[in-house]
Amino acid sequence: MPASRVARPTIRFVDEYCQLYEGLFPEVRSFEAFKLLHLGMISEIKRKSLPAIAKVVGLDNQQNLHHFLSESPWQMHQLRQKRLELTLKVLNGRSLILLIDETGDCKKGKSTDYVKRQYIGNVGKKENGIVAVTAYGLVNGMIVPLSFEVYKPKERLKEGEEYQSKPQIAARMIRQLQALGFQFELVLADSLYGESKVNFVDVLDELKLPYILAIRSNHALWLPQDQEVYQEPWQTFKRTFSNGTTETRYRAEVIYGKRHRKQYWLLTTDPETLPDNSTSFVMVCAPAVNLGEIGDSYGFRTWIEYGLKQAKDALGWADFRMTRYEQIEKWWELVMSAFLMVSLFADPFNDSCPLAHQQFVQHPWWNNQSGWKNLLNNLRLIIQPLVCFNWLKHWLTVFPIASLQLGFEQLTQKMNQFICPRVHQLNLQLIFSSA
Repeated sequence: MPASRVARPTIRFVDEYCQLYEGLFPEVRSFEAFKLLHLGMISEIKRKSLPAIAKVVGLDNQQNLHHFLSESPWQMHQLRQKRLELTLKVLNGRSLILLIDETGDCKKGKSTDYVKRQYIGNVGKKENGIVAVTAYGLVNGMIVPLSFEVYKPKERLKEGEEYQSKPQIAARMIRQLQALGFQFELVLADSLYGESKVNFVDVLDELKLPYILAIRSNHALWLPQDQEVYQEPWQTFKRTFSNGTTETRYRAEVIYGKRHRKQYWLLTTDPETLPDNSTSFVMVCAPAVNLGEIGDSYGFRTWIEYGLKQAKDALGWADFRMTRYEQIEKWWELVMSAFLMVSLFADPFNDSCPLAHQQFVQHPWWNNQSGWKNLLNNLRLIIQPLVCFNWLKHWLTVFPIASLQLGFEQLTQKMNQFICPRVHQLNLQLIFSSA
């Protein structure tokens, strides 16, 4: 029986990252599709449809990519398990700030599983679409993707399925992540979760997790007849943003009868007008967060949400063209994996910078600033020669120019000197352990 062939290479940093998952794909062509989808998702093409990805990664058509998502026997849950195990290794005991949120995307018709007319955050109103509850972590200024689960409206449940609200889904996800070994120093979420006492807040209390949750301005609590709700005077505080700039903000404590373990605060940019887009009413149960840090700690939520929107748009979260959720969740898990691949280049996860990288930073478009999107833009520069060759190679069959092809090959070889140190180290550990 002939030996199975080796998967065709793409670009080194993509190949090394994907190598960590190779055991999940028994077929070589499935593993190749896995690598090519990662390459395509981080590319600069605006819409990450399978035909567009096929062109950018050098395929003649989308058939292999479609087969990988619809017919190949790999399991989404195994890929997620492997990705989360990898994340834990990289964290190496560090705790995370956990953001619970939901993301919605418009979809026409009713053929796609779990699509319904419901509130879609991306457009700020009710539309026909699909919604997923998501969990992301923040560590040393870098976002890492954790988990997701589709919200299943009651009207779209399949036989044997039980309805679960978004707070119930989020609470279960937190339990699962804790069971895997993730540690959370703070949980952030919007008022949908902050107002869900039984299904979400009580679970955080049970798990002894500190939290800052948004609540509605008309939030109500039962009080004894002789107690009232009152607001303390406004105080100023400095809100520090991710880029280091500061801005004066205002906070006021709202006390329901007497002070309790849980505190309630109004945070705003203007105490006179309380603008909707910059005023939050939050419930705080986080002993380790001092008074001066409440505004900044809750501000992480807005910052993370903005970063996540950029990342999801850049990687093609909503660009799937499948209707069955079994395929959609595979697509979403691949997006989460590509997201992690980019995040792992962040300084907090790497002890050193290879000498070879010093040449790459000389490119005039190289961005030395921190931030997930800056990392992605740099990686797009690394894959640029390969992507450009894939777009041009069919012209070289019409007008053969050997020197041009050789030049692209040599430039791509140079790009293969660029690696993620942490991923490279994990691959070496994998090789030694298997030996």
